[in-house]
Amino acid sequence: MAFRLPPKSTLTASISHRFLCFLSSPSLNLPKLEPSNEADSLSQILLTHHNPFHSMESSLQIHGVSLSPFLLHQTLLRLQHSSKIALSFFLFSKSLPPPPSPLISTTSYNLVINILGKVRQFDVVWQLILEMDQSDISPDSSTFMILVCRLIAAGFTHQAIRAYNDMGSFVTARIDTDSDNHSQNDSFCFCFLLDTLCKYGYVKVAVEIFNERKYGFRVDSKMYTILISGWCKIGIIDKAERFLDEMMERGMEPNLVTYNVMLNGVCRRASLHPDERFDRTIRNAEKLFDEMHQRGIEPDVTSFSIVLHVYSRAHKPELTLDNLKYMKEKGICPSELLILQLSSAFARVGGSRRRRSCSVRWLVMGLALQLQLIIVSLRSIEAGRMSMAL
Repeated sequence: MAFRLPPKSTLTASISHRFLCFLSSPSLNLPKLEPSNEADSLSQILLTHHNPFHSMESSLQIHGVSLSPFLLHQTLLRLQHSSKIALSFFLFSKSLPPPPSPLISTTSYNLVINILGKVRQFDVVWQLILEMDQSDISPDSSTFMILVCRLIAAGFTHQAIRAYNDMGSFVTARIDTDSDNHSQNDSFCFCFLLDTLCKYGYVKVAVEIFNERKYGFRVDSKMYTILISGWCKIGIIDKAERFLDEMMERGMEPNLVTYNVMLNGVCRRASLHPDERFDRTIRNAEKLFDEMHQRGIEPDVTSFSIVLHVYSRAHKPELTLDNLKYMKEKGICPSELLILQLSSAFARVGGSRRRRSCSVRWLVMGLALQLQLIIVSLRSIEAGRMSMAL
């Protein structure tokens, strides 16, 4: 069965990474691990000389080292799998005479809170938050989002919601003068809570809190897409469709990301054997493509990649090539990961000697060669675009 493509029109080649990245990996505004010889040496000293019976003894080894905020943060990142040593080092850093510029900041606290949250030391985390609240270093929304994330990851969803509710009592409203920014921050934190609950499989809890509070926020397509993605992740597509319908009933138009999330939910975990199940999956995908076209939304490389992955799983090389040729006509280049998956799938199909005759193997190997030619052509198109942009 051939996949029915939408009418030929200009397709955008940009992947909707802004939203998809938010769905898969919420930002906690923590520093990233960077190269630092000093941090490497310092973390090794602490790990080597740490004495559990004298927690500060290892810290004494670093006398003479001039700590900076960068060195402190990078060392804490290297100690993230040794929570006791990280906390000991942090407490030692706090005991040092104050340098000309502040050494300890909200970011320093957030790093330690994240490390302790991973090992479920939530009592110590709350002690640090109370300590921040009583000092000149105030906790921010990221502090509580880290705590919420770690509580949900540990399965403490009710405590996470309680921490989210308590955030307003601790976080200083630095943006009260700008109500729009304040509303955006509240919306982001609420989206973060919903997304983290869905990420760890607590979709029903996310829906419950959404239904309770959706009239207290400016509900947008992002919140609905998070919940649609959550239902799709646990394989309950009918409820995802119900939220899509509710979203449109409330006057919010689904965007490209919303449809890609639905398309991914319909296709990714679907059983493709026997062929009747494959046909049903493709029909459901066709329905979504038709809806996208009716609303003037053009599929992008993510949309096609999802369908190509279905063809790869179902061992349909001819249909794969048809869609790749269509992508070539529109100048859409598949991702490197998709190229590797398709090449591997073609190699497996072509190399199966027990199940396939020699003629079929030669046919599949020929299709694999066509695939490589199409990929080379698509890469040349992409390279030409980049050179023109430069």
